[in-house]
Amino acid sequence: MTSDATRIVTAAEAPQLQDSMQDLGGSPWPEFLLHSTVVNQNWMRLYEFHPECQLALLDPTDGSLLAIANSLPVRWDGPPEGLPERGVEWALESRFVAEAPPAPNVLCALQIVVAPALLNHGLSSTMVSAMRRVAAERGLAHLIAPVRPVWKHRYPLVPMERYVRWTRDDGLPYDPWMRVHVRLGASILQVCEASLCVEGTREQWEAWTALRLPESGRYTLEGGLVPMDFDAARNLGRYVEPNVWMQHA
Repeated sequence: MTSDATRIVTAAEAPQLQDSMQDLGGSPWPEFLLHSTVVNQNWMRLYEFHPECQLALLDPTDGSLLAIANSLPVRWDGPPEGLPERGVEWALESRFVAEAPPAPNVLCALQIVVAPALLNHGLSSTMVSAMRRVAAERGLAHLIAPVRPVWKHRYPLVPMERYVRWTRDDGLPYDPWMRVHVRLGASILQVCEASLCVEGTREQWEAWTALRLPESGRYTLEGGLVPMDFDAARNLGRYVEPNVWMQHA
């Protein structure tokens, strides 16, 4: 994967970059998204068991980290339109929690993060293409991705199944991140309604979001794709994030 032109390396090739890759990977998300139990219990295993699928894009002049991409080989034998509704959490659990996981046949993209100063420079497309190459080099049939639409947080009350059908005048998806995937040849499969879940007490949610939660109800969150449901009697707030399954051949 290393190339003098692109300077894309894997965490297997450059283990000294793992801490920096993880720091960049967690940097753009709202605080509450960093508290998925399933993700937190399994994320480090990506680097432990599949470092060859964790990619870093480096500046060829000084070696600084420009972008990262995390992916995971998994098994899916059903139709593409039947991919699980749990998205990110399904991918992690199917590989790391299931007993004797079967041999993988697809690569599941989990996230791409670009350094803030370099957004809108085409690096996300570079990283998607790099993950496609990882899948091809390993003989995996497809690259699948539970995509988190980058503008959905602007419309938290619009159901995801409607949002993903919004298009521009040229017919491409309204959402820029979905548009990147489509331009690279991906197809939109369906919404995965529960890609990840975050639960916490009133005290935790108020600390994560700087909101007050005086009573039960639905609360929109800065950076949230959908509202969070809070039950005061149970002292439990629950955020269930939908993503969109997309597939690259």
